[in-house]
Amino acid sequence: MPTAAGSVETAVAPESLLPLALSRPHDAIAAARSLLSDDPSAAVASLAHQAAGIGSRQLGDITTAIRELRIALRLAERSGRPDREADVLATLGATLGRAGRSREALTNLDRAVDLSRGALSGRVLLRRADVLLVLGRHREALDDLRSAITRLRRSGDQVWEARSRNYRGFIQLALGGTKRADADFAVAEHLYAATGQEFEYAEARQNRGLVAFARGDLPAALRYLDEAGRRFAAVGVAWPDLAIDRCGVLLAAGLSTEALAEMDQAIVQMEAEGGTATKRGELWFAAATAALATGDLDAARERADRARRLFSAQGREWWSVRSSMVQLEARYQSGETGPRLQRRVNEVARRLDAFGASEASAAHLLAGRLALAEGRARIADHQLELAARRSKDAPPLARSAAWLGKALRSEARADVRGMLTACARGLDALDEHRLTMGATELRALATGHGAELAELALRDALRRDDARSLLVWGERWRATALTVPPVRPPDDEHLIGDLAALRDVVRRLDLEGRTVALDRERRRLEKAVRERTHRAHGQPLRGSTARFDLDELIGALGETVLVELIEVDGVLHAVVVRDGKVSRHTVGPVSTAAIEVERSRFRLRWLAHGRSQRGPSLDLLGSRLADAILGSAQELLGDRPAVMVPPGRLQALPWGLLPSLADRPVNVVPSAATWLRARRLRPPSDRRVVLVHGPGLSAGKAEVMRLAECYPDATVLANGDATAEKVLRALDGAWIAHIAAHGTFRSDSPLFSSLRLDDGPLTVYDFERLRRAPYRLVLSSCDSGLAKPVGADELLGLSSSLIPLGAAGILASVVPVNDPATVPLMTALHDNLQAGQSLAAAFAAARTTAADDPVAVAAGRSFVALGA
Repeated sequence: MPTAAGSVETAVAPESLLPLALSRPHDAIAAARSLLSDDPSAAVASLAHQAAGIGSRQLGDITTAIRELRIALRLAERSGRPDREADVLATLGATLGRAGRSREALTNLDRAVDLSRGALSGRVLLRRADVLLVLGRHREALDDLRSAITRLRRSGDQVWEARSRNYRGFIQLALGGTKRADADFAVAEHLYAATGQEFEYAEARQNRGLVAFARGDLPAALRYLDEAGRRFAAVGVAWPDLAIDRCGVLLAAGLSTEALAEMDQAIVQMEAEGGTATKRGELWFAAATAALATGDLDAARERADRARRLFSAQGREWWSVRSSMVQLEARYQSGETGPRLQRRVNEVARRLDAFGASEASAAHLLAGRLALAEGRARIADHQLELAARRSKDAPPLARSAAWLGKALRSEARADVRGMLTACARGLDALDEHRLTMGATELRALATGHGAELAELALRDALRRDDARSLLVWGERWRATALTVPPVRPPDDEHLIGDLAALRDVVRRLDLEGRTVALDRERRRLEKAVRERTHRAHGQPLRGSTARFDLDELIGALGETVLVELIEVDGVLHAVVVRDGKVSRHTVGPVSTAAIEVERSRFRLRWLAHGRSQRGPSLDLLGSRLADAILGSAQELLGDRPAVMVPPGRLQALPWGLLPSLADRPVNVVPSAATWLRARRLRPPSDRRVVLVHGPGLSAGKAEVMRLAECYPDATVLANGDATAEKVLRALDGAWIAHIAAHGTFRSDSPLFSSLRLDDGPLTVYDFERLRRAPYRLVLSSCDSGLAKPVGADELLGLSSSLIPLGAAGILASVVPVNDPATVPLMTALHDNLQAGQSLAAAFAAARTTAADDPVAVAAGRSFVALGA
């Protein structure tokens, strides 16, 4: 039989119809119609209508599916065969369950269980488990599936055993058993392949992707989902759930543009090939959410409006009101205000309240903002009070939004103490939310929810000209994603499993809406994650203001000067800590600083490639950069060592270009708390040195060989030996590691930033497998020091991923460098390290070897020493 959809032989054996319906639904429907045209017996006609119903269901046409199955049931009853009747009842029950008619579904399924025996009873139990799973009755579903698998395996029914294992895998995943879930999916996948079930094999690959996603392995998840997409296309099925799953994975990775493109493509495909109106609306809703995440507000409004109209026509008011909320949020973010929008938001908030929807608080918060903008204090106070209702007994993200409502309400009432308390409590709730996320990028993106809370407190400190408070609040929500190692430690599989299960539960809550069972499971997993995290780290929940101690910082600095740059409403302020005193200096617009940073980086790139030296000198550019970045704070630097703490959007700043910093040790860190933690680290006792040379780097070989002479006992990985596994094993816990390899920074997806090794790229995911990063790490090529600003003030990239893993100091470039020019610089650096100097001091001294060579000077000023 040909595999192409719509091409089928005129005669198909009746017993082959049901397997065909799940493997190639288009072909099954055509074959069923052909069979029915021959006026078959009641039993055969029942089977044909059942196959047509299953095929229609697979293609998303639930209405047609239920109609066909009711016809099949009447014919089964007429045939006088209880087994035929039980089988159709089970299929009808499962289909009614997918249509949301769960009570009717279970009635049919219970009746089917009573009528069935042997292998058939296993098939019926599977369908009942399907409905129980949708209802969140996981334990009951698991009991049915265990019985089903036993009966089906004994009877040798491989297809239905595979289906039972597939469903059991979903339940194992929901209960946190990612290993058990993956094992079930793997067996199902094997059985589907052996029996030629092409559609279901694609589903199994999709499910393996969900396990990878639950474990935080986003590259593997994307690979599985991509393969599943190709296989669905091969059998002529547009599977909307796959697109929604891909959208979730892409958004989790920070790939909002790709997520939006994925949804648009799925919509185009569904419109071209047909499908249920119910699923079409859900696709438009997901597309609107993705568009809102990208900042494409016009697209968000248009997509949300289409989703709303579809849901309204279908009588799905819950979905319709949620779509309206996305549309109104997009209008507000576009700059729209006024009484008309205010009235509409008030009405949507009221309707969301009536549904008990989680979006109700956000709607009241938006209503409160609009009322404040209009100067309607009484209405604003009422709406913000409603927005603040969920500050207790709610998920952390909802609690943080409620605390934001309280903070805005207190600010409007001129209650400074209440506002600051609400800001702190809201950020504490978001700390809990971050810890529910295993992946570093998700924690970093989550901080965006706290940006407004932090900004409220920062504005208050600025109004009072309180430099100490400005620094403390600046630290409160800065680089917090780097305070906890990623959830990939090899010695805590339980934490990985709990976090993975929680992510899956939250995802289902977003897709399916709130249910008692899912809410209960979410609370259980959140508690388990918090408790297990506390046990693993042996400390209270991170995130409270006590985690940063200004007095400790002052004591640790000694003669060192710290400058933290804080952005408030587009203006850059420098907070300087020197000799126990904390002072604030207004620098100027952040936009001006950003322009000078890019101008300086462009010049350094120009010189690195040996191009003409005509143009502004580095000294001139450095002076202009210093004025734009530090302003009057430069006067307090003197000739002391310095710690510089830039905001995320200025992290690519080449600090060595500033004249006042050119000849002194300078450490660059994403937060003052990060510097304190790095300073507390102690080097490993074995003093192991690792030297790595990646492919395609001609100067790197000479560099590594020269360093190998300085470190005769070093582990040298080069000439085909620099593979990912070997490099990771060598790096783990090393004293000094030096990697000369091409680096690629992926601004679109920082987790795919990589170093090129002999067997391919070593990505951030690979680095996160380290138990402990090298104490000191030198990345001598390309722009491996770059990171992407995300969330409130977070950084994602190669170097930043090593900070929570125990790297005390990292030397990396923020501008692509001339590789040959770095050889003498790196040799001098290691000579100084061997003499006992710190990484920043060793590098400052090494820069003096550049003499008057402009290319070497540019290379020396393109690196920064990160950490302490």
